[in-house]
Amino acid sequence: MAEQLGGLADDRALLGRTSTAERVSDILRSRIAEGFFPPGTRLSEDSIGGALGVSRNTLREAFRLLTHERLLVHELNRGVFVRVLTVEDVEDIYRTRRLVECAVVRGLGEPPYPLDGPAQAVAEGRRAVREGDWKGLGTANIHFHRELVSLAGSARTDELMRSVFAELRLAFHVVDDPHRLHEPYLARNREILGALEAGDKGEAEKLLAVYLDDSLERVVEVYRRRVSAP
Repeated sequence: MAEQLGGLADDRALLGRTSTAERVSDILRSRIAEGFFPPGTRLSEDSIGGALGVSRNTLREAFRLLTHERLLVHELNRGVFVRVLTVEDVEDIYRTRRLVECAVVRGLGEPPYPLDGPAQAVAEGRRAVREGDWKGLGTANIHFHRELVSLAGSARTDELMRSVFAELRLAFHVVDDPHRLHEPYLARNREILGALEAGDKGEAEKLLAVYLDDSLERVVEVYRRRVSAP
């Protein structure tokens, strides 16, 4: 927790003079999406409020917003915790991803497409592999798909998927071998990017759909095994 709070203190400058519950929730959501707060973590009002320099009321409102997004859960007389997902949650996350991500690629206009974001995420993944940073590879993978969604140019779609990808990170936390889970998808991200660079959005959508189906199968398999373990 000390390391996590230290990272939050670094984010304090982002609040500036316009500190609001929405800004606090943005920071905490990002921290959850980056894997700093694993599922089941109790979030201390005093520690987090002190790290960010915000009032208890502001922090509670931020917690309320993230609870509404299904990232946190309030347990009576115990406090606020990062949510632990069920298998059904994981399946619904992937169902949403398939609906949205494939629709975004299918709806792209005429090439060339603005692919700097996805290309940067692929480069980030390659760098993580070189450094043996498998948690970082998972983050780069999420970044790639977030950048794909951003190709729609829709602030509403970006906002919807921001919470979905943060929930996805919660599912990744139960995986005991992130190397084995994430590394195969780096090559598949490159294939999707290559199809888009070639202007073939139809091929990119096919690759993406198979990718998501395969990823769902693997994550659910691991998730069922871990959550059912004694």
